[in-house]
Amino acid sequence: MSLPHAVLTSLLEKSTSGYDLARRFDKSIGYFWHATHQQIYRELARMEAAGWIEGFVPPDAGKTRKKHYRVLGAGRAELARWAQESTEPMDLRDAFTVKLRADAVLGEVDLVPELQRHLALHQERLAQYLKIEARDFAPGKPLSRAQAIQHMILRKGILYEQGELAWGAEMLRLLQSAG
Repeated sequence: MSLPHAVLTSLLEKSTSGYDLARRFDKSIGYFWHATHQQIYRELARMEAAGWIEGFVPPDAGKTRKKHYRVLGAGRAELARWAQESTEPMDLRDAFTVKLRADAVLGEVDLVPELQRHLALHQERLAQYLKIEARDFAPGKPLSRAQAIQHMILRKGILYEQGELAWGAEMLRLLQSAG
């Protein structure tokens, strides 16, 4: 996935300022595609130069004159083109798993504290996802196609975190018993 396509998607969901986009990005797409605020601002400038988006000052901007962005036809066409391309499955690069391999070879590394820290972080992320699910996707509430897709994206995150917690608990038992 590329950052411009993630930004186009977010702007199609809601035209907004660069600052608000970066903050919103952290709370949505940022869960599965990380970008710094500086990267987002640079991308907005490139996309505007390419004619994919336009910046404008909304009438209600007041004294801030905060520039907002909206997707143009060329940006919409680019996003549709990109969305039709084949994509490889996620390429997993996990430093902790490499550390576990090192422990297997060295036999002298205590990774229990680090694994416990990872488990706490996964538990925290799972709690965030479940809170979002309870807030936005109440059981039995009819969903539009777009909402159902958003819910399934969230479910992917929930299942991922649950899987990490289950695997982590098994690994923790192994590390503690093999000590």
